[in-house]
Amino acid sequence: MAAVTVILSASSDIGLALAQRRLAAGDEVWGTYRRASEATRALVARGARLVEADFSDPASVQRACRQLAPDGWDELVLAPGMLEPVGPFVEADFARWEQSLDVNLVQQARATHALLPRRRDNAMVLFFAGGGSNSAPPCFSAYTLSKVALIKLTELLQAELPDTRVCILGPGWVNTKIHQETLRAGGRAGEALAATRDRLARDAFVPMADVLDCIDWLRTQPREVIGGRNFSVAHDPWRDPAFAKHLADHPDHAKLRRAGNDAFLPESPRA
Repeated sequence: MAAVTVILSASSDIGLALAQRRLAAGDEVWGTYRRASEATRALVARGARLVEADFSDPASVQRACRQLAPDGWDELVLAPGMLEPVGPFVEADFARWEQSLDVNLVQQARATHALLPRRRDNAMVLFFAGGGSNSAPPCFSAYTLSKVALIKLTELLQAELPDTRVCILGPGWVNTKIHQETLRAGGRAGEALAATRDRLARDAFVPMADVLDCIDWLRTQPREVIGGRNFSVAHDPWRDPAFAKHLADHPDHAKLRRAGNDAFLPESPRA
């Protein structure tokens, strides 16, 4: 029986590339798109089953989820995302700021909630983390907050779903259209504007093939290795078998934790 992969936002750059790889491997591929394009039509021509979904519209998301993989799925990949609004929090249009959290977090949780009842045993759920989730980059508060929340949602879902593997992946600087949002923001993007322009000028990006290879690696790993964890394509030694063993032996690693606890004085109060 062919594996069934569901890719939410198969029209995104990473979603599209993954759909192409899964189709080439013989998977049954389901997915969503916001706008039809030559790329999405090409996926359909190869056998993908795509439905329209606007992740800024809860009813659209719910409607799409009712149509996806009715006989069950093995892999659920959630790839929607937006950087906007870009700029200082205090200057943001709060309605747009709230919408960003809705697209990047709430509607992805909605879709996961709707699709989980159709998961098969040992299915994998994969979210995407983003730049800045381990620091505090100015001018991207809505996007970064959403990604941090997804990291914790990953661990929370894993704690509740012993028959499922839930993980999240930071792809790093990949050459996708999301960077156009930084360029459009201009000076509101702060230092990120120059950094983005520099990456584009040098073509200094994580190769898409590395992102796909890492997703393939995650798909092969057991719950004790990937469950509830936040991975990085660019910075984790996921190609080294010792990495998987290390994670299996250290259940708190690659998860959201408070740094510095070991530095506190022994007499500090503990709660």
